[in-house]
Amino acid sequence: MSCSENSLFKTRLLQGAAAAMVVLALAGCSTTKDRMTTGSVPKLTKPVESMDDSELRGATERVGQAYEKNPRDPVNGVNYANLLRMSGRDAQALAVMQQVAIANPSDRTVLAAYGKAQAAAGQLQQALDTIGRAQTPDRPDWKLVSAEGAILDQLGRSNDARQRYRAALDIQPNEPSILSNLGMSYILTGDVRTAETYLRQAAAQPGADSRVRQNLALAVGLQGRFPEAEQIARGELSQQQADANVTYLRSMLSQQNSWQKLAAKDGNSAATGTN
Repeated sequence: MSCSENSLFKTRLLQGAAAAMVVLALAGCSTTKDRMTTGSVPKLTKPVESMDDSELRGATERVGQAYEKNPRDPVNGVNYANLLRMSGRDAQALAVMQQVAIANPSDRTVLAAYGKAQAAAGQLQQALDTIGRAQTPDRPDWKLVSAEGAILDQLGRSNDARQRYRAALDIQPNEPSILSNLGMSYILTGDVRTAETYLRQAAAQPGADSRVRQNLALAVGLQGRFPEAEQIARGELSQQQADANVTYLRSMLSQQNSWQKLAAKDGNSAATGTN
């Protein structure tokens, strides 16, 4: 396997893990029905992240029509961008949030969602700057602090990222999404055993959702314990959700052999370099 192929395998695995982490970090920034108003803004019956494909398509169509009528509305704009992002339409979600942010430049929820859209589109430094503008030092939002950590991890600044996660935990102790992000940070640097420790702690919290368990399953599977990993991925979910989790897990773990070869090659290269 060539050096370029090794780099590609590693990049794909890290991108998958980092993408899962950023989604989890920023999920709490989504606008749900609690902030909905009546009238021209459609109500969402559940958080965007928990919708199935059919619900996602229907909600995107309804909210998209309302956005066309009033692209300046912050609540509807944020919801529409979140729906687009969950549908894989990252470029369109970013374009929506650019317009909403122009119309609502001081709205913290809008800025947070704009940063999320930038991160999903790969504009990591811009996302970090935007989320920093959404934060208030006197009353920091733990969701934004954790989101900063997730973006720093994608930028390769793992030590800075972990400092942000621990700062977020100081504000919101035992929050499962923060613990999960901390665990995923260690996956990104290859310390899977430490990652599993944090992810098990996250999964044990009352507020843990399927995304936390999915990350734990990944850490377990990366250590070769595939039956246990699949059991975790299927836990306490509907059949459709469980199948989707297992499909994701298998796609990530399909690169496991390549990950091991990469680690071995890196070790051999380091040894050769010291001779």
